[in-house]
Amino acid sequence: AAYWKNCRLREYAGGPFADRSGGLITFKAETIEKAAELMMSDPFVSENQIEQKWIKEWLVE
Repeated sequence: AAYWKNCRLREYAGGPFADRSGGLITFKAETIEKAAELMMSDPFVSENQIEQKWIKEWLVE
């Protein structure tokens, strides 16, 4: 959580699921590539502590 909070991203929201089975992070990035760069720089990701990771572009209506 500290990594993502320190990124100071626009429209960031994140946290664990209520049953502690995982978590979710959402944020606004300029490009998909920038989002991927941020995700891959997360210490939990770079140290292979995350089982699943993906990036999805979300079209808010």
